[in-house]
Amino acid sequence: MIALTGATGQLGQFVVAELLKTVAAKEIVAIVRNPAKAEALAQQGVLVRQANYGDQAALTQALAGVDKLLLISSSEVGQRATQHRNVINAAKAAGVKFIAYTSLLHADNSPLGLHVEHVETEKMLAESAIPYALLRNGWYSENYLASAPAALAHGVFIGAAGDGKIASATRADYAAAAARVISEEGHAGKIYELAGDSGWTLSELAALLGKASGKNVVYQNLSEADFAAALKGAGLPEAFANLLADSDVGASKGGLFDDSLSLSKLIGRPTTSIEESVNALF
Repeated sequence: MIALTGATGQLGQFVVAELLKTVAAKEIVAIVRNPAKAEALAQQGVLVRQANYGDQAALTQALAGVDKLLLISSSEVGQRATQHRNVINAAKAAGVKFIAYTSLLHADNSPLGLHVEHVETEKMLAESAIPYALLRNGWYSENYLASAPAALAHGVFIGAAGDGKIASATRADYAAAAARVISEEGHAGKIYELAGDSGWTLSELAALLGKASGKNVVYQNLSEADFAAALKGAGLPEAFANLLADSDVGASKGGLFDDSLSLSKLIGRPTTSIEESVNALF
């Protein structure tokens, strides 16, 4: 059986949909915090089990009979290392034979502050004695496209990434890779640096938004502090605003770029371009 954490989350739901193309529903265990959100999965025959990242005992129960686990990283930055340790300990107790983990692109030398908890988790996996693979995911195109409505309203896309190239792909692209690694054999010991086939700058994204909408949209580069302040002014919580600003600065240093084409090779097709993703908004 194959299990995944965060099965109803933004990435998890795409992974389940991808798995269902090749794996029988009764062989998939969706571990969720709120089973009510997984009713559609249960109706398809997927086994829905309740547990959260903070409850090791519940996680151990949820992993009973599971051979392979996709550990989708927790969304609670700052608590991830502890939460991931709970999952890994539970997997060990339940006799899980393989774990695939969604880490961060070039986690071991990334300039993004986000890398710290991912590196800690990678170390825990190495020490667990459970065979594992690392899916070091780059940025999701959706992360930046979430800012499109505000950019279109004001004619300005703000950020702190300078001319840094961002090789993003869609969540569906990354989910296809995760589903393949967790459902096939032969991936233990592998580290996959996953990113979109081509990079783009925020200036280029602004131009694409302008072209698709027929409006004039320009990119305005801000300092990390000013960008964080603008995000807080827009209503984002302080910690999240700081994280996004730090990630943008990391992008300016090349932290979100990779040209190995590992993702498209793994999924057997080109990744979704940023232009396709922008056009899909309209």
